[in-house]
Amino acid sequence: MRFESKVVIVTGAASGIGAATAELYAKEGASVVAVDLNENALRNVTQRCNPNKLANGDAGQNGNEDKKHVVHIVANVAKDDDARRIIEETINNFGKLDILVNCAGVYRDGTIIDSSVINTFDDVLNVNLRAVIQLTTLAVPHLKKTKGSVVNISSIKAIAISTSYAYDISKVGVEHFTRRAALELGPLGVRVNAVRPGPVRTGIIENAGLDIDIEDWRTMTALDRMSDPEEIAEQILFLTDDKAKGITGSIFTHDNGTLVKYYASEIC
Repeated sequence: MRFESKVVIVTGAASGIGAATAELYAKEGASVVAVDLNENALRNVTQRCNPNKLANGDAGQNGNEDKKHVVHIVANVAKDDDARRIIEETINNFGKLDILVNCAGVYRDGTIIDSSVINTFDDVLNVNLRAVIQLTTLAVPHLKKTKGSVVNISSIKAIAISTSYAYDISKVGVEHFTRRAALELGPLGVRVNAVRPGPVRTGIIENAGLDIDIEDWRTMTALDRMSDPEEIAEQILFLTDDKAKGITGSIFTHDNGTLVKYYASEIC
């Protein structure tokens, strides 16, 4: 298993990309700290990650059950006290930290004309950007000991605008923070990268209360398909694997050709 002995924090782990990432790390042998505000959904993810079986899958070898290697923390990443608690409980549970995946995110519409942009701006920026910076800062003392890695979740909306000022701006900020943090933390042996997904089947639109059929986004792509969260999770795991030890400060686009089609429409 690729990540046996590694300790990973995944925020936004109750659903979508975060849940798929937590489950994939667990499958690959990592000890995972799954973080989210949705306690019921978070418990379901934790249970899926902690099957009642042996690590080698053979119940007849020694009769000992697998130790619980995935724990969950109900927390609001936008609150500084909660952010500190996430790091502290991780170290208390597992003694170290190897990987931080900043996956928590929210989407809220808002316009300048009706002044609604200000009503959503702070909430979105606090979760999507400030929390990324805060958690990374708190994690660094532990990551430098393990020569660890950070992966931040951006979006193609850092380039192609959506209907949300706050969301787009937050993702632009995530990408610039990723590059700057990679430059600063490189000498410590800590790598920082980001994944820039396009249309993915997650609950972010439903959670935002928008009346949009997410499957309609398939027509925006060059490949005429949507991604599943597991595809993005695989990208995240690659970036934190030793196979990617020479990659830092990079933004990996995974969008089924959405930006290619967007640029073509702008030119034509």
